[in-house]
Amino acid sequence: MYQYTEFDRQFIRNRAAQYRDQLARNQRGELKDDEFRPLRLQNGWYVQRYAPMLRVAVPYGELSSRQLRVLAKIARDYDQPSAAVYQHASDTQAELGTPHLPVGYGHFSTRQNVQFNWIPLSQSADVMDLLAKVDMHGIQTSGNCIRNITSDALAGIAPDEDIDPRPYAEIMRQWSSLHPEFAHLPRKFKVAINGAQEDRAATAWHDVGLHLRRNALGHVGFKVLVGGGMGRTPVIASTLREFLPWDQILNYLEAVVRVYNRFGRRDNLYKARIKILVKAEGQRFVDEVEAEYADIVAHDGAAHTIPQAELDRVSAHFVPPAQVEQAHAAINTTAPGFTGKDAADYQRWLTQNVRAHKNPALRAVNLSFKRLGHAPGDATADQLCAAADLADRFSAGEARVTHEQNLLLPWVRATDLPALWLAARALGVAKANIGLLTDMITCPGGDLCALANARSLPLAAAITERYQDLDELFDIGQIDLHISGCMNSCGHHHTGHIGVLGVDKDGREWYQISLGGSDGSTLSGDAVPGKVIGPSFAASEVTDVVEALLDTYRAKRLAGETFIASVRRLGLDPFKLAANAVRHETKAGGKVLHVHLASAESMSD
Repeated sequence: MYQYTEFDRQFIRNRAAQYRDQLARNQRGELKDDEFRPLRLQNGWYVQRYAPMLRVAVPYGELSSRQLRVLAKIARDYDQPSAAVYQHASDTQAELGTPHLPVGYGHFSTRQNVQFNWIPLSQSADVMDLLAKVDMHGIQTSGNCIRNITSDALAGIAPDEDIDPRPYAEIMRQWSSLHPEFAHLPRKFKVAINGAQEDRAATAWHDVGLHLRRNALGHVGFKVLVGGGMGRTPVIASTLREFLPWDQILNYLEAVVRVYNRFGRRDNLYKARIKILVKAEGQRFVDEVEAEYADIVAHDGAAHTIPQAELDRVSAHFVPPAQVEQAHAAINTTAPGFTGKDAADYQRWLTQNVRAHKNPALRAVNLSFKRLGHAPGDATADQLCAAADLADRFSAGEARVTHEQNLLLPWVRATDLPALWLAARALGVAKANIGLLTDMITCPGGDLCALANARSLPLAAAITERYQDLDELFDIGQIDLHISGCMNSCGHHHTGHIGVLGVDKDGREWYQISLGGSDGSTLSGDAVPGKVIGPSFAASEVTDVVEALLDTYRAKRLAGETFIASVRRLGLDPFKLAANAVRHETKAGGKVLHVHLASAESMSD
């Protein structure tokens, strides 16, 4: 893991002190709310439906056990609303059929960050100080700037990886942090980087997606994709460069973001993302970027060319921990001491939750935070603290937030797998459902988010409750189910093999179902948005619709065929017929929450 220098630490401490002064002036009435709003947003503080929401930056997903314990403390001591606020929220949600709102949790987001939903704004500066003590912050996790840079959770350890993307991601993080030219872009800007053969970072769905590769001479460089994004207009990124020398990546990114800053729409919130500019301008956009890049190299002295010495300095932080075992060791598949159901559960856990490693003596292990009674990606204070203990005991003190809203332990000795399984099971995070139906991606939806048209969490809970049988989950096989409460697509519904999108129809919650989406991974194939299968469904119908889709797949699949492969072979028609058979007349009634987008802060991750 990257270790902050004294300069890095002073930078974060100064930022926290600056924020404390801004907050104090706001609370004294010297800094108006409209003036304070962009300042808190650029430090990760939103004001949502009931309370402030903090998004903590976790660059490329890496967390130390020390940082996990501080996140646990924040969940336990600060993620606690006043009694009046929580009672109001609970009363409102009870009318909508949501019996409980999670308090005292950290939430893992799809962009490898951690969020808290109930911290009073009056305590926000104290939390900033606490984060700074462990080299953490919320800088640029919101606002119209370059956001947290993401990568593959298996970066540096995957057998199919040629080049570790983490040193480059760290250099980009340092370049982009508080970049004075890019603090007020037309809209938020997201970068993802991948160094493996399989694209586990969903790069084609980002404003900039970067693939590390080697050319015919063995030189390292980047394939540069620009203009991807979800939201109201899902767009797959276009390739601007097939191969850009690695030391030029910051100069080229500078050119891309300058062109976006110059020509991006600022008059229309929904047309402000770079994907709209790239799609509208086509080759002209490419020409503008290349001209800007040439000018940077010729006249600006290529100021951001990365020296080899700097890459070497940063790369030195990303070597395997000294304490992990180096000798080869075979994975233990005999379930020593386990019998009956324990032996079967352990074998399933090995199959679904344990991944191969570059070092044959080691494994990468997913801790599943998708379990009955908890929102997908939610971790209690106790679980965060216990996860830190697991990281110390089994993974050289390191864990990683995954794109799928789980935690991964990257440095587990193969010989420690039985002991880790027992410890994870005791913690409630050993369910062997990684990559299966109940390992769904879900945004907080209308229960917490002010932008949402509909709730996501009750749907996730209902589907999870219906599909508790592991035999059935294993029979269904690998599948991506993604749920979003609004078109901002924080739940990545566009990329789901089954995507669910909450929509507002006359003040009522309805849901569109899409099929065939892909994030670009090997299982899913090339990145593509799913296609909507007819009119929207009432909330009460969605779980039955999902079951009908899965039953159709199981009845028509070929031997060994995955759900996504069946959809592509069969087309949408048999699935549409199954979904429409479930449809029934939805009766009006019950109070629902209607959201006016124009008045809500944009929290989409």
